[in-house]
Amino acid sequence: MQQPAPLSPFRPAKRRVRARAALLGAVASLALIGAGVNVYALAPDAPTQIQAQPAAGPASFADIVDRVKPAVVSVKVNTVEKVSDDDDDEGEGRRKPRFRDGDPLERFFRRFGEEGMPFGRGAKPRKAMSQGSGFVISADGYVVTNNHVVANASEVTVTLDDGRTLAARVVGADKKTDLALLKIAEGGNFKYVTWAPGAPRIGDWVIAVGNPFGLGGTVTAGIVSARGRDIGAGPYDDFLQIDAPVNRGNSGGPTFDAKGQVVGVNTAIFSPSGGSVGIGFAIPAEVAQSVVASLKDNGSVTRGWIGVQIQPVTPEIADSLGLKATKGALVAEAQANAPAVAAGLKAGDVITAVNGERIDGPRELARKIAAAGPNRSVQLTYWRDGAEKSAHITLGKLPEREARAERPAKAEKSTLAGLGVELAPAASLPGAGKDGVVVADIDPEGLAARKGLKTGDVILEAAGKPVARPSDISDALAAARKEGQKAVLLRVKSADGVRFLALAANPAG
Repeated sequence: MQQPAPLSPFRPAKRRVRARAALLGAVASLALIGAGVNVYALAPDAPTQIQAQPAAGPASFADIVDRVKPAVVSVKVNTVEKVSDDDDDEGEGRRKPRFRDGDPLERFFRRFGEEGMPFGRGAKPRKAMSQGSGFVISADGYVVTNNHVVANASEVTVTLDDGRTLAARVVGADKKTDLALLKIAEGGNFKYVTWAPGAPRIGDWVIAVGNPFGLGGTVTAGIVSARGRDIGAGPYDDFLQIDAPVNRGNSGGPTFDAKGQVVGVNTAIFSPSGGSVGIGFAIPAEVAQSVVASLKDNGSVTRGWIGVQIQPVTPEIADSLGLKATKGALVAEAQANAPAVAAGLKAGDVITAVNGERIDGPRELARKIAAAGPNRSVQLTYWRDGAEKSAHITLGKLPEREARAERPAKAEKSTLAGLGVELAPAASLPGAGKDGVVVADIDPEGLAARKGLKTGDVILEAAGKPVARPSDISDALAAARKEGQKAVLLRVKSADGVRFLALAANPAG
């Protein structure tokens, strides 16, 4: 019987030599890549790989900083604030993002104007000092900063890079975008910076200059991490996210691109501790530029308005309306005598485009309408009854305040099986109105709660038909099941306004 050949005592050594050679080759390849030489090793059946690029970015930002730093200022503000016992620690003038009660993100989002000495609660009124940053945009001394830096200001001064401290006045401020425009009182030929003509790309270098913790001109660098961020700070959120470190006192300071042009105005950070963790937010230049121009001309900002409450289109809502995608803004309510009603829009329509440009969701619609301004005519494309329609609408002026529905009180309970909700006619409750059905109680783990219903909500319609009794909703669910529909669209009024939500037609399924 033939015996197997004995193992050569040198074979393992040869394998070690080959392994070592392969390792050295890999190290050499890495060294070449680090030196800017592209090295690729593609398997025969491997898909095409994204090719590596040579190292990018300036070796130093010093030349850019030398040009722009003289235009960046520290802003110091003396304020007189009227404070009630239930005001939060940030005061009336220091706006912070708004979240629902209990949202775990709430404590991590912070405005970062640097406050002065703390004052006890209950002082009415109280004097305080705050400071932030700003930047000069014209030779005659106009300065851009944040609204929350100068809100309630009784006295404003700016300190230039050369050490001079000059008085300034607030020309105008806009709470909705958190921008303010100042004018240096003393005449002169000031160093200034310009707005970038276009939006930066994700991954572009940026430089933040400001006054963190009152230390004076400080420069940090990073990249644009994301665009179009909505952090709940206002109705027109469209922030740039940057990782250039910014801290308290950087509020109102500029974010520059690699050419030394302003691409954003620093306004908020995401922080568990109050210090920078590399997630900052800046108002994009294209937003800031138009707002600042309006503040300079008029002292305030006027925005377009169509008079509708809108909400996102969820997959369940899209299915209920026969839409193939979740793009657009669903009209939850059209206000009486508003431009939208005059143009024929009504609750249940989904606005999908403005002047032929498709919109992704409610915030994009709000920004486009606001930016167009009052008395302008626009064409809205919308979805109704399974077909796309269009209407021309003349925009009105956005009111300063809009009324909100009152929250109903408790009522006698009528259980709706399978949904984890107890309902009552709205007419039976003082303050709930004459129309609809009130959510009197709800199981927080039930189907209705998971879909967004909460105690005090008033259901106005089910499947497009008005409801007055809990049985009307039961009937709508039964009809939907009979017709093979997955969900029933409810129109709901709450303390926050009117919205639609889709409730499963078969709670057990």
